[in-house]
Amino acid sequence: MKMRLAENIKYNRLRLGLTQSALAEKLCGKASLISNYENGYSTPDIITLCKLADIFDITLDELVEWSNDE
Repeated sequence: MKMRLAENIKYNRLRLGLTQSALAEKLCGKASLISNYENGYSTPDIITLCKLADIFDITLDELVEWSNDE
C-alpha cells in the first residue's frame, strides 16, 4: 500500500498543478516532507491523510485506494 499511496500523492499534486513546496505550505510543513511521502520514505499520519484528501478533493479511500473487496 505504501508505494500506491506515494504514487497517488504525487499524481494528485501534479493534477492540481502544485509544487511540493505549495502542497507543503497547505499542510504547514516543508517541501522535504512531501518529497518523503512521494518517495515512500515516510507515510502521512491519519490527520495529514485527511487533509491531503480534502486538498485533492477526493475521498480518503481514493487516496489510499482502500477497498473491502481486497
